[in-house]
Amino acid sequence: MTSMATQDTQQAELLLQEDQGPVRVLTLNRPDARNSLSLALIAELHAAINKAGRSEAVRAVVLTGAGPAFSSGHDLKELTAHRKDADNGRAFYAETMMACSDMMIATVDCPKPVIAAVNGIATAAGCQLVASCDLAVASVDARFATPGVNIGLFCSTPMVALSRNVSRKGAMEMLLLGQMVEADDALRLGLVNRVVDADRVVNEAVEFGRRIASKPVHTLKIGKEAFYKQLDMSLEAAYRYTADLMVDNMLDAEAEEGIGAFLEKREPKWPR
Repeated sequence: MTSMATQDTQQAELLLQEDQGPVRVLTLNRPDARNSLSLALIAELHAAINKAGRSEAVRAVVLTGAGPAFSSGHDLKELTAHRKDADNGRAFYAETMMACSDMMIATVDCPKPVIAAVNGIATAAGCQLVASCDLAVASVDARFATPGVNIGLFCSTPMVALSRNVSRKGAMEMLLLGQMVEADDALRLGLVNRVVDADRVVNEAVEFGRRIASKPVHTLKIGKEAFYKQLDMSLEAAYRYTADLMVDNMLDAEAEEGIGAFLEKREPKWPR
């Protein structure tokens, strides 16, 4: 019997890719399923993020969705179909949740900044994906939710990314009530950086990426890595770690050129 994920792969490209200069735009392409994260789509997105991270030509990544939704989260039809398995679906559920978690971690670990262009609803694991990105631009029509509590499936994995991006009270309100949050409220909570007209959301995210692309490559890489690493440290450990990092950074060719250009009042010529 052919799985739903396999049928998806046969019917259409699950993930569209387009390079706009130094910015790679990845588009979740399951519009009829509200871009729900099937196991196949999770695998393709994970591979594409890793590939972009290794590419010298790509300086930033934009994630968006085809159609009216960014992503509605896990594919509940795919998950439900596996209740008929001999183990009631346990192995498939474990595979899916771990694959999704690994993909979210890859988004954070990607050495290139990853920017969400939220064109519509972002719910459950879709909201988690927004929270896992480094920056997010939302359409005025975008809405966010972690609604698992409404169907008896608490959004535990989305909670990991959400609670690291918004206040505890804000995260708990979203998790316990399961209600939709409008774009302006998501901005207030810190889940997104900008709210723009619907026809500008991808262009605004790409522009973010282009501006980032003008910065020195190695400096951005060590800065993104350090940002997430120091969050889990004590205050003292974080300062020791970042002080050592800045010493190494000062000795790097990018810092030598950048500081020299600043003092000489000229544009820097980055060595990488």
